[in-house]
Order: sequence, then C-alpha cells, then structure tokens
Amino acid sequence: MDLQGILVALTAVLYLTAAALILRRVVTRSPLAAPEYALAMLGGIAHLLFLTQVIFIADGQNMSITNVLSLVSWLITITMIVSARFLPNGLLLPGAYVFSALTVIAAGMVPVEYAMHFELKPGLIVHVTLSLMAYGSLSIAFLYALQMSFITYQLKHKGASLINSPLPPLMLVESILFKLTTVGSVLLFISLLSGFVFIDNMLSAQYAHKTVLSVLALVVYLVLLFGQRRWGWRNRQVIGLTSVALALLTLAYFGSRLVREVLL
Repeated sequence: MDLQGILVALTAVLYLTAAALILRRVVTRSPLAAPEYALAMLGGIAHLLFLTQVIFIADGQNMSITNVLSLVSWLITITMIVSARFLPNGLLLPGAYVFSALTVIAAGMVPVEYAMHFELKPGLIVHVTLSLMAYGSLSIAFLYALQMSFITYQLKHKGASLINSPLPPLMLVESILFKLTTVGSVLLFISLLSGFVFIDNMLSAQYAHKTVLSVLALVVYLVLLFGQRRWGWRNRQVIGLTSVALALLTLAYFGSRLVREVLL
C-alpha cells in the first residue's frame, strides 16, 4: 500500500471512530469529551496530508471533482471541530465526519485528473477560494437547518420530556443558521463578482450553466433571508428553500464535472 492508500485508510478510520463515539454519547445523553475531538483532529490532519498528496502534482494542481469535494468536506469538518467548543453542533459532527471519510475514500478510489495552473492566474485563486468558502458556509447552514427541523419535531411530539435533553435551544440554532446563511450569501455574491473580474467570459458555454445556477441559488437564499426577516419563516420554508438553494449550488459546482470526469 502506497502513502496515499495509507492516508485514505487512516483518515477514514479516525473519522468513523470519532463519529461512532459521538453517536454513543448522544444515545446515552452524555457530554462530548476530549477523545472524540482528538480523534477527529487527527483525522483532519491525515485528511490534509492526503489532500496535499493528490492536489499538488507535477503538472500543476489536480482540482478534479473528487479532490474538490474532499477539500470542501475537509473545510466543513475542520470548521465544525474548531467551533464545537462554543457552538451547538455536537449532533451534526457524526454526519460531517462520515461525509469526509466517504469523500476521502472516493478521491482515493476514483483517481480522475483535472489539472489547473493557479500560478498562471492568481486571480483565479481568489475566485476559487471564495467559492469554496461560500459553499462550505452554506452547507453548514443546511446542516443547522436539519438540526432546527429535528428539534422542532422533538418539541412538538415530546414536549416536557426534553427538559433534560442534550439538544441545544431552538432559538440559538435558528440564529446560527441565519447568520451562516447571510455570511454564505455574501461570499457567494462576492465569488460571482470575482468570477466576472478574473474569468474571461462567465457566460461562455464552459461557464454559463455554473453562473446561471449559482445566481439562481443566490436568489433563493436572498428570498429565504427576506422571508425570515419580513414574515418570520421557519421550519418548512427554511428546510425547503435551503434544500433547493444548496441543490442548485451543488449542480453549479459539481454537476457537469461529475458527468465529464467520472461518468464518461
């Protein structure tokens, strides 16, 4: 087994073990402890080492769909681990860890290549970085939307029995959700602007679908934020609109590349 294979196996084992330990604590309603965070951080370090191995190649930077997806999952996971000390995301961590493990395995088992040369177009680094940050923020917001829906369901059906529950306060989760959605929407808007500045033609055949879908996603997020502020939208409207918006953004970022790089 080569170094990449070792890193894939190590990363997956660390992430999945951390996820299993957290799920056990959730079931037993006990607080999260240092071992779970330590295992996840070690998984994050191994994940980063794997990314450096597969992205930085002799012919530039390999930004294949599997590598980009793995990079996005690493950003999401590290953000959630670091913020776990002061944000109520314990219920979301197992999902993030499992997703990261799966993306590492996919990147290791589906070795596609899409070489880029950021050193020749420094402005492209700005656009890609902003796009990844926007997608990461909005993906985490979607996870909080799921958590908000779950807490709402529990409150409706279990009521007083949740007094000693480890679930975070609904209003806190809702506040974090809309703050993340606002930040992600701003980053998405700026990333679109940077695309028009640093990419020759954002409406060419190569980029048109990405641009249109990203703009549509931004519009949906703006409608959600306006509806929440104006009419106090919650639960169904939030879940529905965040799902649609993230689906549009995912299609914009990964749709055509999945067909071109993996399926064909």
